[in-house]
This record gives sequence, C-alpha cells and structure tokens, in this order.
Amino acid sequence: MVARSAGRSPVWLVAVWGATRLLLLLFVLKVLVFPGPDVTSDVSVIYRDWYEVLRTGAFPSADVTWQYPPAAAFAILSPALLPFLSYATAFFVLVCAVDAAVLALLWRAGRGSGRSLRGAWVWVVGVPLLGPTVYARYDLMVTAVAVAALLAAGRHPRVAGALAAVGALLKVWPALVLVGMGGRRPWVAAAVGGAGLAGLFAVTMPGAFAFLTFQRERGVEVESLGALVFHMARHFGWEGGVLLNYGSMEFLGPHVDTVSTVSMGLSAAAFGWLLLWRVRAARSPGPRSPRSRSPEPQPPQPQPQPPESSESRPPESRPPGSRSSRPPSSRSRFAAHTAADAAFVAVLLFTVTSRVISPQYLVWLVGLAAVCRCFRASRMRIPVALVLAASLVTVLEFPFLFADVVASTPLGIALLAVRNGLLVAAALVGARALWRDTVRRGSAGGRPGASGPGISRAPSADSPATAG
Repeated sequence: MVARSAGRSPVWLVAVWGATRLLLLLFVLKVLVFPGPDVTSDVSVIYRDWYEVLRTGAFPSADVTWQYPPAAAFAILSPALLPFLSYATAFFVLVCAVDAAVLALLWRAGRGSGRSLRGAWVWVVGVPLLGPTVYARYDLMVTAVAVAALLAAGRHPRVAGALAAVGALLKVWPALVLVGMGGRRPWVAAAVGGAGLAGLFAVTMPGAFAFLTFQRERGVEVESLGALVFHMARHFGWEGGVLLNYGSMEFLGPHVDTVSTVSMGLSAAAFGWLLLWRVRAARSPGPRSPRSRSPEPQPPQPQPQPPESSESRPPESRPPGSRSSRPPSSRSRFAAHTAADAAFVAVLLFTVTSRVISPQYLVWLVGLAAVCRCFRASRMRIPVALVLAASLVTVLEFPFLFADVVASTPLGIALLAVRNGLLVAAALVGARALWRDTVRRGSAGGRPGASGPGISRAPSADSPATAG
C-alpha cells in the first residue's frame, strides 16, 4: 500500500525528477565529468555558430552539418530568451524547463479513469538513462511538441494537428504522430499549418530547405542497424573505414551505398505496413474493451419487458446518443490509446530502419512510450520496457564506450548488437500488438460494424482519439 501511494504521489515524481535532472545539469555544466567524449561541444560550438548565422536572417546552408528543417531555427535561437546567461548555459536551462513541462503534461494526462501515472514515471526514469547527451541536443524540445500533440488529440484534434506540423518542421519525425489519429480535422490542421509555416520560412529566410540535399547524401552511421554489417566486415578484411561525415561518424567504402539503399527500402516497407494498418484498422469495428476479449459464458437471465422498445420508437423519440440513433460511420474506430500506440510503433519502425541511430533519437521513443503508458488500455507495455532497456545500453555505447564502437572492437559490436536488437524486438512486438488491438479478426470483409465470434464491440474504456 505504501509503495502504491508513493507511485501515485506527485511529490515522489517531482523529487526523483529533481534529483536526476540536477545530476544531468551538473554533467552538462561540467561540474561533474561524465566518462567518454565531451557531449556538450555540439551546443557550445556547432549550435553557437548556427546561432550567429540565424541571427542575420539566413540559414547556415553552406554548413553540411545543418541537416534540419527550418523550424529548428527556433530551438537554436531560443537561448536568446536568457541573455544574462552564456549561450550553452541558457540552452541547458531551457531544455531542463521543457523537460519539466513534459512531466507536468504527463502527470495531468495520467489522472482520471482509465489513465495511469506510469507514463510520467517512464519519462522521469527514461530520460536520465540516456545520460547528459539528452540535455546537449535539441531533440528533447522536439519530443515535447510530439507529446503535447498526442495528448491534445482527444479533445483538441486541430491543435494536435497544428502541433504535429510544427514538430515536423522542427525535425520531421513528429509528423508520424498523425498516423493513429482518426478523423480529418488533425490532418487538415497539420497540412494547412505546415504549409503556411514552411511557406513563411521559404519566403523570408534563404536556404530553408537546403537540409534535404545534405540528408540525401548521408552514409551509414556507425550506430545504425546496417552498420553492424561493416563492424563485422572490418574483422574480415573490408577495405572501408570510419570518418566524420556530415556531422557524424559514418562508414565509407565499398558496399556502403548498397546497405544504405537496403535501409531506405526497409523504411519504405515500414511506411507501406503503416499505410496497410491504417486502412485495415479504419475498416474494422470500434476498439475492443480490455475486459471483453474472452467473455465468460453466463446463464440466461430473465429480462423484464419494457412497454415499448427503443427500436420501435420513431427516430426523433429515441434517447440521444443511443446505439441505434447513430450512423455506423460516426462511431470512432480509434481509442485515445490507439493514437499513442500507433505513433510509438511508427517511430520505432523508422528508427530501426534508418541509416542513422544517434543516441538522442532514444528520447523520441521515451517520450512516446511515456504517452502510451498514460493509458491503462495501451498494448505497449513490453515494447516500452524494451525501449527503456535499450536506453540504458545506449548510454554505455555513447559516450561511455564510443571509442570501442568506432574501432569495431568485440565489446563495441556487442553493445550495438544488444541495443539495436532491443529496438528491433520492440518494433516487432509493438507492431504485432497494434495490429491485434485494432484490426479485428473475423470482421466481414473489414466492414465497420462487423465482428467475428468471441470479439466484443464494446468501446474501450478510454475516450476516442478524435471525434472525426
């Protein structure tokens, strides 16, 4: 009982968050030294140089390490909000403030029927597992926008769509949070908001979309899934090597283009699977109740006969909101947890098939995992645990033992194999759980309202993702 009340208490959440975030700040401010290479140089050198260029009203398009959409300028310029601090210190303080805002959103979302504070705990525990790198990149700010979009989807679909558009213009991947949102409103809001903001950047700031060329020319980063091929090949006489390329350590040499092409093909296959899932899930009946999967047989009970059944009443006299008074097309086919689960699986799939898996990418997954665990009905319990385990391994391979990774030592290869294996397992288990939760077996041709034997059409305990 004491442990359960402690888990529900915001005091414990805030206390653990405060202790772990103080430790992160001490590392990035170099009061304490974290083993491995200095992870703060991206902020103090690279971000700072970009800041000076962006202040002039142009993008650093001549710098090949600038590989971000135009709204990333907001994150790079944000330290100007704290002019009394140095650039790097202001950046770290702002990231910490955004971190606290995400915790507040998750705590609020975890209250109420069908909700859980486990999501807030995933965030509190998961972020520090990544070490000081998580505060020395702007990815946590992007994750905050994606988290806010998912949490707004139920009651404010247009706001969710607009936030997804802003997130996509910050770092592309938040566009994936739309994949599990029902109805047209979030999609229309995202399209209109994204087009408007992108057009504004294109007109007012030169070089807004130069990043597209730089991304296309990237190789295979040493921490990616495909890189394991070359880590092993180096022990069998492969003639390539590792060089700093487009801002990251990448493999260059024979057959790198082939592995890069295969990675992009796998990403295309992941997109195809998500499209198929979306179509099939939209044609399936409403979300299944967690307690109605295998109903126990009950003896027939005598039911009192009402003087007049609701079916015999004229339509205008039926109670508002009754099942027979709503057309099938108006029933929500996605529950609130579906939007979070689908976004989590989508980002997992594109992460493991990417040519680059930088350590900070894990904070995307931690944030989406936290939103999933805010819903008791979420099917992502095992994938979330796998992502948290992968986060712990990630801080070992970078920055702690990054030299072993770059040198392709047996230890470095083992760490990458374990970390990437955990992410692949999370993606596969999550995809299977999402499909089983939303695509009904036995539905008559996938038509809405048709369900197979043993499947209840009772709605899920949580609220619809959008009202359509």
